[in-house]
Amino acid sequence: MASRTSRLARTALFFLGAGCLVAAATVAAPALAADPPGHFDPKGKPPSTFTLELRDGLKAELPFDDKRDFEEAKKGFITAPPYKQIMGDAGHVAWDMESYQWLLSGQDFPSIHPSLQRQAVLNMNWGLFEVVPGRVYQVRGFDLANITFVKGDTGWIVFDPLTAAETARAALKLINDTLGERPVVGVVYSHSHVDHWAGVRGVVDEADVVSGKVMLIAPAGFMEAAIAENVFAGNVMSRRSQVQYATLLERNPFGHVDQSIGKNVARGAVGLIAPNREITEDIEEITLDGVIMVFHDATDTEAPVEVNTYFPQFKALWTAEVVTGTVHNVYTLRGAAVRNALNWSKNINEMLWKFGQEAEVMFASHSWPRWGNDRIQEVLRTQRDAYANLNNQALHYANQGVTINEIHNVYEVPKSLQQQWAARSYHGAEKNNARAVINRFLGHWDGNPATLIPLSPSDSAPLYVEMMGGSDKIMAKGRELIGQGKYLHAVEILDKLVFAEPRNQPARDLLADAYEQLGYQMESTSMRNSFLQGVYELRNGMPTGTAPSTGSADVIRSMPTGFWLDFLGISMDPKRSEGMELTINLVLPDIGEKYLVELRNATLTNIEGVQAPQPDLTLTLDRADLNRVMLGIATFDSLGQEGKAHFDGDRTAIRTLRDLMVTFTPDFEFIPGSAPDQRQVPPGRPFVLPMEAIWLMAE
Repeated sequence: MASRTSRLARTALFFLGAGCLVAAATVAAPALAADPPGHFDPKGKPPSTFTLELRDGLKAELPFDDKRDFEEAKKGFITAPPYKQIMGDAGHVAWDMESYQWLLSGQDFPSIHPSLQRQAVLNMNWGLFEVVPGRVYQVRGFDLANITFVKGDTGWIVFDPLTAAETARAALKLINDTLGERPVVGVVYSHSHVDHWAGVRGVVDEADVVSGKVMLIAPAGFMEAAIAENVFAGNVMSRRSQVQYATLLERNPFGHVDQSIGKNVARGAVGLIAPNREITEDIEEITLDGVIMVFHDATDTEAPVEVNTYFPQFKALWTAEVVTGTVHNVYTLRGAAVRNALNWSKNINEMLWKFGQEAEVMFASHSWPRWGNDRIQEVLRTQRDAYANLNNQALHYANQGVTINEIHNVYEVPKSLQQQWAARSYHGAEKNNARAVINRFLGHWDGNPATLIPLSPSDSAPLYVEMMGGSDKIMAKGRELIGQGKYLHAVEILDKLVFAEPRNQPARDLLADAYEQLGYQMESTSMRNSFLQGVYELRNGMPTGTAPSTGSADVIRSMPTGFWLDFLGISMDPKRSEGMELTINLVLPDIGEKYLVELRNATLTNIEGVQAPQPDLTLTLDRADLNRVMLGIATFDSLGQEGKAHFDGDRTAIRTLRDLMVTFTPDFEFIPGSAPDQRQVPPGRPFVLPMEAIWLMAE
């Protein structure tokens, strides 16, 4: 069997991801539904006649008579806890299903795309479910992902232990209280996104993994991929995640309603325990506690590294996050490398023919299971074809001259796929994904020399406003276009006006009105959230709420030293470092590492295993103490005072480097005029990795 590691191309980037109107009784274990709230913004507008007409047309066109998803979502329900909130160890609410109970009122919400409302109701599952009688169980609705428990001869094998220790711990308690307490004998991380591993300390102790008492399985390259996605562009991805996930919008028919593969991301204690067993082959079998698990490589699909699992004893196929209840992100708006839609399709095809010919149940780390071989093959073929068609059709038109700036208006999902719920785009969006395919193969340039060196919007917008006759004419035309339901046309000109006149509140309000209708019309949660977050920021400025700190010492401890040094190169101010030169040898005796760090040409570089013969400074300390600096709980000076850091040479070199560091914070604006006039500059935290928002970096 060919080694999977030998063909693994690892790329280090950051992330962390309706309409069938049913009563509460169609979803397992509902609470009494809350009355739906009204609009949370005094400037908020109801859906326009154009939005309502579009919605009515979709309700007539889409197959709402197909109720199989609802039947499957409630099948196997055992019990639900009496609570709807899970408290964080820090005293905050880490998880809150109560805030979505209005979705179970049975009402039709005109401000939500009918297909998205259907998906949002399906994702209201809450509790313990049986997947394979007596052997496989899931706790759903405790986090963005599902946590799966496979019953072995003596204990539980846990698949994907959620985002937070608190939610994973609550899920383990629920199944133990219900079915009898059993030890956890194994854990599987399916892939590198944070909602599939960061709750691991809620189900196992690290000592048991280190000793081998608990087998912790992950695909080869997992640690590198899990950490890399949260470092180099982590700060900007955190800000973009606020937009894609609308984390600070109210949970409301006019705001946040769902996250397509679950309700939202839990905000609790993030941890990471290194695996003690790696999957390195395309197909690899492991037997643990009497359970035969056949792991299937899914590299370069939904995540950089990923595995599916087949259980031949149970004829059960676990598709990780490769196949769920939605077409996924090929390009996630929070930011990440563009994913390989063709490889994704091929991986699903492999599952279809390797396991799908005999599987009797298919389940995943999100959404709900499918039962029966015919149903499993139907869904596998549907999603296989959805990703392949996306790739092939986008490149078909690209090869005829359609550009990245046009493909989203040309690409159409085949009508046969449009009629299949498994091919609907709730997480990804077909328009965004089509552009992503072209970007993956051709990059951002459209072939037009005029777009090679574009002006910045703040420079081009005043020119457009001047040539269009000024603010009053643009506002009048914007109102006319909005009155005709031409919201994208209105956005085209009003966006220019807002960039030219960021404090023009009437212009901001009018642009917000157009965004709001577009948000109501979106089937994809990523698109809806992005438009509606833009609405909020145009009307009110940037939200000031913050999430509880969830930085992880585990992640810092597991990070390669070179990643941290690379991040310092990103953090260094290139203007202030102009003309400066520094050479520092870094020595970490406890792990046997040495690095040469050089500042030349306003650029900070590093190389492992090399030392300069005449450095400005040799800094020697244990990596365990360097971790404290990276976490912000110690400084090099304080470690020197404790005798834990030794400086040989010019000690001011490290202080010079410290003073060149810029502290990144995710509070910058995307829409001009949205940030406060007096932005509070946070205290500098040189050498500290900004990991507080790691929980946002899902999917």
